[in-house]
Amino acid sequence: MRYLGRLQEWNDDKGFGFVTPNGGGTRAFVHIKAFERATRRPVMGDLVSYELTSDAKGRPNAAKIRFATQAAARPQRTGGRFPGMIVGSIGLILFAAAWFARAVPAVVPLLYAAMSLVTYLLYAMDKSAAQHNQWRIQESTLHLFAFLGGWPGALFAQDHLRHKSLKAEFRFVFWITVVLNFIALAWLLQSGKAEALNALL
Repeated sequence: MRYLGRLQEWNDDKGFGFVTPNGGGTRAFVHIKAFERATRRPVMGDLVSYELTSDAKGRPNAAKIRFATQAAARPQRTGGRFPGMIVGSIGLILFAAAWFARAVPAVVPLLYAAMSLVTYLLYAMDKSAAQHNQWRIQESTLHLFAFLGGWPGALFAQDHLRHKSLKAEFRFVFWITVVLNFIALAWLLQSGKAEALNALL
């Protein structure tokens, strides 16, 4: 017997949640691997059909899950989409302009460009892992690379890949890493350490 219900809880990072049948009843555990022919990741609010089974402890589990409708009840962005690619591009351009004006050594724009590329690739790998239910890259790692100068690339990835762009907690910490990066850069420039590194290169 198949049931029709809606995802009331969903943790996309861990790939599981709970579904409550329409009309009320016992909610069932949902795992990403239980979806049949899934063409996308589930989101909270999705309407799904499923068969009811139980695990070894007798707890209800949803099995052979299918999306009941193709259209998903996805979270809506408020205030329009943040122009991450534009902000990231402006950041890299400003670093290049600062070097051209001899306000910063050449190592600065080179470092930001290289770290941005690496950070973008990390975001792409993490999104691919999420879509295929594979081992994810820790958020702390993404934040570390953003702090080390990869934040323009992170903005590119959040905008272009639509990854980590809706999670408020993640974005709050991300912008803290951007601020800390600017503080660290100012300290390096003031102390002359950036010039020393530039001389080595």
